[in-house]
Amino acid sequence: MDIKDLKDLIKFLDKSGFTEFEYESDDFRIFLSKQVNVAAPQVMQPTFMQPVTQTLPQQSAQTTENIATAPKTENVASNPNHIEIKSPIVGTFYEAPAPGAEPFVREGDIVKKGKTLCIIEAMKIMNEIEAEFDCKIVKKVGVNAEPVEYGETIFIVEKV
Repeated sequence: MDIKDLKDLIKFLDKSGFTEFEYESDDFRIFLSKQVNVAAPQVMQPTFMQPVTQTLPQQSAQTTENIATAPKTENVASNPNHIEIKSPIVGTFYEAPAPGAEPFVREGDIVKKGKTLCIIEAMKIMNEIEAEFDCKIVKKVGVNAEPVEYGETIFIVEKV
């Protein structure tokens, strides 16, 4: 193998998708390897927008009566036994497995660890949210078929 053949082989390796090449004959052995710099995947941190409050003009004040407001969560600090169960993902909250079906849980129900509390649909995937411990449902904060944000309270419970 002469230098021209070696240069051609190096060019071939450089243009190809190969990272290594090895050839062996009776007379010689050649091993070529090229280093490939692969960029490390970038982890995107979620960013959350803060709600914008805006003062409405007087003439449109009466239309604000028709706008549904998000349910207020009970002040958990008022009762140290109350624990908030928060949405682990952004999606749509469903209290039942299908439209018209009985809800998974109702306020006042005592549920065992592992029981499905609700479903949160995200990107057409139904994610069952389960109780992480035995508890009593004090308040259902999530509204059926309404969007929920990551970290938003969907239930208030009490350990049993």
